[in-house]
Amino acid sequence: MQNCTFGQIGHDGRVTVERVGAELVAVVTAVAAGRPVVLTADEGRHLPFGPLRTEHHSMQAGLHAWVEHQTGHRLGYVEQLYTFADPARATTGGRVVSISYLGLTNAVGDRPGKAWRDWYSFFPWEDQRHDRPGEGLVREAIEPRLGAWVGQGDGTAEREARRLRADVCFGLGERAWSPELVLQRYELLYEAGLIPESPMASADLVVPGEAMAGDHRRILSTGLARLRAKIQYHPVVFELMPESFTLGQLQATVEALAGQALHKQNFRRLVTQQELVEPTGETHGETGGRPARMYRFRRAVLDERQVAGTKLPRTR
Repeated sequence: MQNCTFGQIGHDGRVTVERVGAELVAVVTAVAAGRPVVLTADEGRHLPFGPLRTEHHSMQAGLHAWVEHQTGHRLGYVEQLYTFADPARATTGGRVVSISYLGLTNAVGDRPGKAWRDWYSFFPWEDQRHDRPGEGLVREAIEPRLGAWVGQGDGTAEREARRLRADVCFGLGERAWSPELVLQRYELLYEAGLIPESPMASADLVVPGEAMAGDHRRILSTGLARLRAKIQYHPVVFELMPESFTLGQLQATVEALAGQALHKQNFRRLVTQQELVEPTGETHGETGGRPARMYRFRRAVLDERQVAGTKLPRTR
């Protein structure tokens, strides 16, 4: 970790010195066996993180180098997420500035090791598919606890503001669920003391979901939110796919990332009409019925359209 020393002049004219360390934090995401997974360390307590070294010509180069060295996984798509400098993460050695990145890989295989954790073990409420527990968890555990938090507001105006925020974030009342509001939902649960990372948390009120050290679950929520938003206007989902796949496998991957179901025919129509994929000439016979055609991502679409015009369906 690189450290910098900063001086600050106080009201009494004295100079206080604070050491600030810089680290790179990686949200490395893949899809394995139909599950969105994230690479973790320390039995799921941390995301992979490491120092920015002087021999790295850029932060992205540093991220690629130490992730591949530590995990054996080569990153494909990488983009910077956000810089976190929460004083709550400060240690005896001073404050830490965490520069986070989202990295995508398809090199996990069908049987990921224990370092790979399901996204939804950290955010079970985010999986809103019909056969998953997210919808019931919001209704049975989160909504009543948020209702109590709303009622604790100081005055009518604050209670109304809290109620609006809870409704928008969690799709309560007449509001629709918005998949990309992952960070806002995490921050609301933190503020309401409903997750163990919060200093206001009460053990008998926290909602299900694995905790992480420091602000690493917050960083993870930022990565999930970015990816959910990104798949709606840029074909990054193909960075998570194998070389060839069926349209059913592609839809299942998008649904796993979004935590919501998509209309089958609308999905296929949009993908094929935009010429995002092309047939390989092979078929897949493990669907339990008629063999399914295999496709591959048509990478020329990136050069043809840049970013504009390349879209995947919005989740319902």
